[in-house]
Amino acid sequence: MNPRRGLEFTDWLKASRQLLVIPEIADYEVRRELIRAGLPLSLRRLDALVTASRYQPLSTSIMRSAARLWAQSRQQGRPTSDPHSLDADVILAATALSIAADGHQVIVATDNARHLGLFVDARHWSDIEFA
Repeated sequence: MNPRRGLEFTDWLKASRQLLVIPEIADYEVRRELIRAGLPLSLRRLDALVTASRYQPLSTSIMRSAARLWAQSRQQGRPTSDPHSLDADVILAATALSIAADGHQVIVATDNARHLGLFVDARHWSDIEFA
């Protein structure tokens, strides 16, 4: 996400007054790019966002659920990534499903609603409205 879009997202998030859950796999994907690009200010902003949010670590049950989602999507002819990739989308979807299983309404705010939408309610963050 470019810095301008990041600030737009931050403003949207503050206005929503909703609990933000940061899945560990999402933190990893964003953090590795910020490190690679040499953006220490953006890394500090990410750290602040993680601190102000609920952080959802990976677990064995999440990874096993992700493996089932990965296999099911391929069996249905709807793969979400190259067959040799880790496929962070199914890991993110499995994380969202584990939170939903605890009785929470979950909407995945993403720039990639097409793949994630195969498994969970996923929308571009700017398309999510809160009551």
